[in-house]
Amino acid sequence: MLMMMVQGQSPVMKELHVDDELILRIGRDDPEAFHTFYEQTEKALYAYILSLVRHHHDAEDVMHDTYMKVRSAAHLYQPQGKPMAWVFTIARNYAMMQLRSRSKDADLPPEEMLSETLFTEAAAPEDRMALQALLEELEETERSIILLHAVSGFRHREIAQDLGLPLSTVLSKYNRGLKKLRRRLEEEGGRR
Repeated sequence: MLMMMVQGQSPVMKELHVDDELILRIGRDDPEAFHTFYEQTEKALYAYILSLVRHHHDAEDVMHDTYMKVRSAAHLYQPQGKPMAWVFTIARNYAMMQLRSRSKDADLPPEEMLSETLFTEAAAPEDRMALQALLEELEETERSIILLHAVSGFRHREIAQDLGLPLSTVLSKYNRGLKKLRRRLEEEGGRR
Protein backbone atom coordinates (compact mmCIF):
# COMPACT_ATOMS: atom_id res chain seq x y z
CA MET A 1 0.00 0.00 0.00
CA LEU A 2 1.09 3.52 -0.68
CA MET A 3 -0.39 6.66 0.86
CA MET A 4 -0.94 9.37 -1.71
CA MET A 5 -1.79 13.00 -1.00
CA VAL A 6 -4.79 14.31 -2.84
CA GLN A 7 -4.49 18.05 -3.27
CA GLY A 8 -6.27 19.85 -0.46
CA GLN A 9 -7.41 16.61 1.20
CA SER A 10 -6.07 14.17 3.74
CA PRO A 11 -3.96 11.19 2.64
CA VAL A 12 -5.81 8.44 0.82
CA MET A 13 -4.76 4.87 0.31
CA LYS A 14 -3.80 3.81 -3.18
CA GLU A 15 -2.70 0.34 -4.07
CA LEU A 16 0.87 0.19 -5.34
CA HIS A 17 1.43 -3.13 -6.98
CA VAL A 18 4.37 -2.58 -9.29
CA ASP A 19 5.95 -5.96 -9.69
CA ASP A 20 8.22 -7.59 -12.22
CA GLU A 21 5.26 -9.00 -14.13
CA LEU A 22 3.83 -5.53 -14.75
CA ILE A 23 7.12 -4.38 -16.30
CA LEU A 24 7.34 -7.57 -18.37
CA ARG A 25 3.79 -6.97 -19.65
CA ILE A 26 4.84 -3.46 -20.70
CA GLY A 27 7.76 -5.11 -22.52
CA ARG A 28 5.22 -7.19 -24.44
CA ASP A 29 3.50 -3.97 -25.59
CA ASP A 30 0.51 -4.31 -23.25
CA PRO A 31 -1.06 -0.80 -23.21
CA GLU A 32 -3.21 -1.64 -20.19
CA ALA A 33 -0.11 -2.60 -18.21
CA PHE A 34 1.58 0.70 -19.10
CA HIS A 35 -1.55 2.64 -18.13
CA THR A 36 -1.71 0.80 -14.80
CA PHE A 37 2.00 1.42 -14.22
CA TYR A 38 1.61 5.13 -14.95
CA GLU A 39 -1.42 5.50 -12.68
CA GLN A 40 0.35 3.77 -9.81
CA THR A 41 3.68 5.57 -10.06
CA GLU A 42 3.13 9.08 -11.40
CA LYS A 43 2.95 10.95 -8.08
CA ALA A 44 5.80 9.10 -6.42
CA LEU A 45 8.00 9.37 -9.50
CA TYR A 46 7.24 13.08 -9.87
CA ALA A 47 8.11 13.72 -6.21
CA TYR A 48 11.39 11.83 -6.58
CA ILE A 49 12.37 13.64 -9.79
CA LEU A 50 11.35 17.01 -8.36
CA SER A 51 13.57 16.35 -5.36
CA LEU A 52 16.48 15.97 -7.78
CA VAL A 53 15.90 18.74 -10.32
CA ARG A 54 13.86 21.11 -8.10
CA HIS A 55 12.09 22.71 -11.04
CA HIS A 56 8.55 21.84 -12.09
CA HIS A 57 9.07 22.03 -15.84
CA ASP A 58 12.34 20.10 -15.72
CA ALA A 59 10.66 17.46 -13.55
CA GLU A 60 7.88 17.08 -16.11
CA ASP A 61 10.44 16.69 -18.91
CA VAL A 62 12.43 14.10 -16.97
CA MET A 63 9.25 12.27 -16.02
CA HIS A 64 8.18 12.10 -19.67
CA ASP A 65 11.60 10.84 -20.73
CA THR A 66 11.56 8.26 -17.93
CA TYR A 67 8.17 6.86 -18.94
CA MET A 68 9.21 6.72 -22.59
CA LYS A 69 12.40 4.87 -21.63
CA VAL A 70 10.46 2.42 -19.43
CA ARG A 71 8.10 1.76 -22.32
CA SER A 72 10.87 1.30 -24.88
CA ALA A 73 13.24 -0.69 -22.67
CA ALA A 74 10.81 -2.84 -20.65
CA HIS A 75 11.53 -5.80 -22.92
CA LEU A 76 15.17 -5.63 -21.70
CA TYR A 77 14.19 -5.56 -18.01
CA GLN A 78 15.70 -8.40 -15.97
CA PRO A 79 13.33 -9.35 -13.12
CA GLN A 80 15.00 -8.86 -9.76
CA GLY A 81 11.98 -8.12 -7.57
CA LYS A 82 12.71 -4.37 -7.47
CA PRO A 83 11.13 -2.75 -10.52
CA MET A 84 10.86 0.68 -8.89
CA ALA A 85 14.60 0.68 -8.21
CA TRP A 86 15.06 0.17 -11.96
CA VAL A 87 12.62 3.01 -12.73
CA PHE A 88 14.23 5.35 -10.17
CA THR A 89 17.64 4.63 -11.71
CA ILE A 90 16.33 5.61 -15.13
CA ALA A 91 14.76 8.75 -13.66
CA ARG A 92 17.94 9.66 -11.81
CA ASN A 93 20.02 9.30 -14.98
CA TYR A 94 17.67 11.58 -16.91
CA ALA A 95 17.59 14.04 -14.00
CA MET A 96 21.39 14.21 -13.97
CA MET A 97 21.40 14.83 -17.73
CA GLN A 98 18.83 17.60 -17.21
CA LEU A 99 20.91 19.18 -14.44
CA ARG A 100 24.05 19.09 -16.59
CA SER A 101 22.11 20.70 -19.40
CA ARG A 102 20.72 23.34 -17.05
CA SER A 103 24.17 24.10 -15.64
CA LYS A 104 25.10 25.31 -19.11
CA ASP A 105 22.39 27.93 -18.66
CA ALA A 106 23.72 28.95 -15.24
CA ASP A 107 23.08 32.63 -15.86
CA LEU A 108 19.39 32.13 -15.05
CA PRO A 109 18.34 33.94 -11.87
CA PRO A 110 17.95 31.61 -8.86
CA GLU A 111 14.24 32.37 -8.50
CA GLU A 112 13.65 30.91 -11.96
CA MET A 113 15.53 27.74 -11.05
CA LEU A 114 12.71 26.67 -8.71
CA SER A 115 9.16 26.32 -9.87
CA GLU A 116 6.34 28.34 -8.40
CA THR A 117 4.25 25.19 -8.53
CA LEU A 118 6.56 23.20 -6.29
CA PHE A 119 4.16 23.55 -3.37
CA THR A 120 0.57 23.89 -4.51
CA GLU A 121 -0.66 23.89 -0.92
CA ALA A 122 1.32 27.04 -0.11
CA ALA A 123 -0.87 29.68 -1.68
CA ALA A 124 1.06 32.75 -0.55
CA PRO A 125 4.26 33.48 -2.48
CA GLU A 126 6.10 34.03 0.83
CA ASP A 127 5.10 30.53 1.97
CA ARG A 128 6.33 28.96 -1.27
CA MET A 129 9.61 30.84 -1.02
CA ALA A 130 10.07 29.78 2.59
CA LEU A 131 9.38 26.12 1.76
CA GLN A 132 11.76 26.23 -1.18
CA ALA A 133 14.46 27.82 0.95
CA LEU A 134 13.96 25.15 3.60
CA LEU A 135 14.41 22.37 1.05
CA GLU A 136 17.65 24.00 -0.09
CA GLU A 137 18.99 23.33 3.41
CA LEU A 138 18.87 19.59 2.77
CA GLU A 139 21.34 17.49 0.87
CA GLU A 140 19.97 15.68 -2.19
CA THR A 141 19.34 12.28 -0.58
CA GLU A 142 17.66 13.81 2.48
CA ARG A 143 15.43 15.91 0.23
CA SER A 144 14.49 12.87 -1.88
CA ILE A 145 13.65 10.75 1.15
CA ILE A 146 11.59 13.46 2.84
CA LEU A 147 9.62 14.22 -0.33
CA LEU A 148 9.03 10.56 -1.09
CA HIS A 149 7.80 9.97 2.46
CA ALA A 150 5.94 13.20 3.21
CA VAL A 151 4.56 14.08 -0.22
CA SER A 152 4.12 10.70 -1.87
CA GLY A 153 3.48 8.70 1.26
CA PHE A 154 6.07 5.97 0.69
CA ARG A 155 6.98 3.99 3.77
CA HIS A 156 10.62 4.16 4.80
CA ARG A 157 11.08 0.48 3.95
CA GLU A 158 9.73 1.10 0.42
CA ILE A 159 12.05 4.09 -0.03
CA ALA A 160 15.02 2.01 1.10
CA GLN A 161 14.15 -0.75 -1.34
CA ASP A 162 13.48 1.59 -4.27
CA LEU A 163 16.58 3.72 -3.74
CA GLY A 164 18.77 0.71 -2.98
CA LEU A 165 19.74 2.00 0.46
CA PRO A 166 19.73 0.24 3.82
CA LEU A 167 16.64 1.01 5.92
CA SER A 168 18.83 2.41 8.70
CA THR A 169 20.37 4.90 6.26
CA VAL A 170 16.94 6.03 5.04
CA LEU A 171 15.71 6.46 8.62
CA SER A 172 18.78 8.39 9.73
CA LYS A 173 18.75 10.66 6.68
CA TYR A 174 15.03 11.26 7.12
CA ASN A 175 15.44 12.16 10.80
CA ARG A 176 18.56 14.24 10.15
CA GLY A 177 16.73 16.14 7.41
CA LEU A 178 13.74 16.82 9.64
CA LYS A 179 16.05 18.09 12.40
CA LYS A 180 17.70 20.48 9.93
CA LEU A 181 14.29 21.74 8.84
CA ARG A 182 13.09 22.15 12.45
CA ARG A 183 16.28 23.96 13.46
CA ARG A 184 15.98 26.32 10.48
CA LEU A 185 12.31 27.02 11.25
CA GLU A 186 13.17 27.80 14.88
CA GLU A 187 15.97 30.13 13.75
CA GLU A 188 13.60 31.93 11.38
CA GLY A 189 10.89 32.11 14.06
CA GLY A 190 13.34 33.71 16.50
CA ARG A 191 14.25 36.43 14.01
CA ARG A 192 10.70 37.74 13.68
